[in-house]
Amino acid sequence: MMTLIKGGHIVNEGRVTKADIIIEDGKIAELSSQNSPITSHSFDSVIDATGCYVLPGVIDDHVHFREPGLTEKADIDSESRAAAAGGVTSYFDMPNCNPQTTTLDALAQKQALAREKSHVNYAFFYGATNDNIETFSQLDATKIPGIKLFMGSSTGNMLVDRDEALERIFKECRLPLMVHCEDTAIINRNMEEAKGAWGDDPPVNLHAMIRSEEACMASTRKAVSLAQKYGTRLHVAHISTAEELELFPVCHDFVSTKITAEACVGHLFFTQLDHERLGAKIKVNPSIKTPVDQFLLREALNDGRISVVATDHAPHLLSQKQGGCVKAASGMPMIQFSLVTMLELVDEGVLTIQRLVELMCHNPARLFGVQQRGFLRPGYHADITIVRPKSPWTVTADCIFSKCGWSPMEGHQYQWRVERTLCNGQTVYASGQVVADVLGEPITFSHK
Repeated sequence: MMTLIKGGHIVNEGRVTKADIIIEDGKIAELSSQNSPITSHSFDSVIDATGCYVLPGVIDDHVHFREPGLTEKADIDSESRAAAAGGVTSYFDMPNCNPQTTTLDALAQKQALAREKSHVNYAFFYGATNDNIETFSQLDATKIPGIKLFMGSSTGNMLVDRDEALERIFKECRLPLMVHCEDTAIINRNMEEAKGAWGDDPPVNLHAMIRSEEACMASTRKAVSLAQKYGTRLHVAHISTAEELELFPVCHDFVSTKITAEACVGHLFFTQLDHERLGAKIKVNPSIKTPVDQFLLREALNDGRISVVATDHAPHLLSQKQGGCVKAASGMPMIQFSLVTMLELVDEGVLTIQRLVELMCHNPARLFGVQQRGFLRPGYHADITIVRPKSPWTVTADCIFSKCGWSPMEGHQYQWRVERTLCNGQTVYASGQVVADVLGEPITFSHK
């Protein structure tokens, strides 16, 4: 089976070039510049990408697809459809489902579900607890991106809060360790003060005061200190404050640093002022903070302090998003709109499209040792996203693929459109539709 993608502008490894791509048996066979057009092949299909940009498929290193156990909100089928519609061809799912992915059997169960249901490529983090460190050595490192640690604050009862357990995890973990950093004691103190002033369910616009900059900084500083002490490969999830950025080096060389940071689209696009119009729809943990924090997070996209942009895609039913800082669930669905949102920041001059591809495609592959994905190279899996600029459309409820059925982006007009998503050489999304019989593959890793 041979496919030609012709006429597009390829964005890959720091360059934008007009080139064609030949796909054969699910992998990239050849990239040919427009100065030497491809004429000697007979193709089974031809995709005309004239006027479009052709990117490596997005790798989202941070999602919550809710299966097993929480499937009233989302499941692997529905959220992988949303991923395909958003140009995301690979995702790493988090362990706080039910049962939690903190045993070898639970991990095998999730992998089996994905083989049957996921429309794009998949991998699953293994969750750390206070008591399961002995199982780390039994994991097949080629099949998982790393260990997920909820350090200081968590939903789903996965909090690791014993100092001796933290020391052992940082010392013994030989896989990438992704950490959620917020300090529970500080959050609890802030919550009690807010309840004293505002009642049992303080208004949601106080969320950033309760889950504060201080709470984030205290926990992130501790994680970085432990990683430096033990030489741990640390990746701090969803950085939300300007102060935390001071803990990360200005660096583009992943060989020379073992401590990296992720930013999420919600913290880059919204500020706490947006609670006034969106309420709890943008209530997430860690909280979305001030316009100053947003500005400086955006700046850090370009100097290497932020290495990866992800979503922390976390659907809830809209009924579960009602209330204030106590009652409303934290988390929002964003995977379908992450790429087009970041392309909007490209239009605003926040970053270049080349840098976007570094942050959303190349760097997740580099940091986690993803094999033969994340780049447009001969021999690599043909995970490809085709996007069209100057193609306005508005988000409405009927275009949302996530099972929860809502998005904080409803009513927003985008200027970029995902035209087509290919996963392992097969079109999985085009013309507003997901191709139901296309399934993704398990991602493989080589951790160094």
